[in-house]
Amino acid sequence: MIQISNQHLIVTMTQEGGTLTSIRDAKTGREYLWQGDPAYWTGQAPNLFPFVGRLYEKTYTLHGKAYPMTIHGFVRHAQMTVEEEQEASCCFLLTDSPETLAVYPYRFAFRIRYALEGPVLQVVFQVENRSEEPLYCGMGGHPGFNVPLEEGLTFEDYELTFPEACTPRQVVFSPALQVAPERPAYPLEEGRKLPLRHELFDLDAVVLAGAPRQVTLSSPKGSHGVTVAYPQMPYVGFWHKPQTDAPYVCIEPWSILPGRDNLVEELSQMPDMTTVAPGQTFENRWSITIW
Repeated sequence: MIQISNQHLIVTMTQEGGTLTSIRDAKTGREYLWQGDPAYWTGQAPNLFPFVGRLYEKTYTLHGKAYPMTIHGFVRHAQMTVEEEQEASCCFLLTDSPETLAVYPYRFAFRIRYALEGPVLQVVFQVENRSEEPLYCGMGGHPGFNVPLEEGLTFEDYELTFPEACTPRQVVFSPALQVAPERPAYPLEEGRKLPLRHELFDLDAVVLAGAPRQVTLSSPKGSHGVTVAYPQMPYVGFWHKPQTDAPYVCIEPWSILPGRDNLVEELSQMPDMTTVAPGQTFENRWSITIW
């Protein structure tokens, strides 16, 4: 277990996927991150790379050759190396291996950098292309946060709030949880609020396109909350285990969407894919602010 800290926060993570395992207030010990209760969801904050979500038939093609790929990519279960470790920052590294080349035929270095700046946890996904051809990838975060965050409040006391009024579009999924073509408008209360209720997630995640790239989890009855900002991610998903009363919600910034229904995708043609030229490095930055 790796730990970083400052006067505001104590954050821990594991080498398995570079996954966050705790975000605590340094003064009060208040835990913000979901702790993985197996009665609901054993995950906590998986990092998603080089895909997000499910692909049709768990398969994609590149130059006509088929490759298998599990949900959310392979990084979340990979054992990463601790490349750097300081008091308030650290960096995890995964490079290509025979195991990754069998499912993703690129030579690469994928880094996850965490750094504390006051009450903000900065996260950087860095992709270095060590291949001799363009590398195509997607990425995303999947952190779960405790709801409620304070004693005396309930799940339904909380809401997700965007910083300004908007009319996002909902990404519709097929029964197999691949992307369908529909994009209906998704009305928000006061144009920017989504009150939490467990039934929201009965059909799985609520995924929005065209919303502001920052959202806050809080309660008007409380004094603590979480803000996730994702300036380079065009999609955001909200989720807990469907058809349960799970006491958490995931805020998931995504750079791409899952695979389309009834289509084995050609990697280079998938919408929103990040393209990294040979020898180049790409960075995607997002953050979690605790208060």
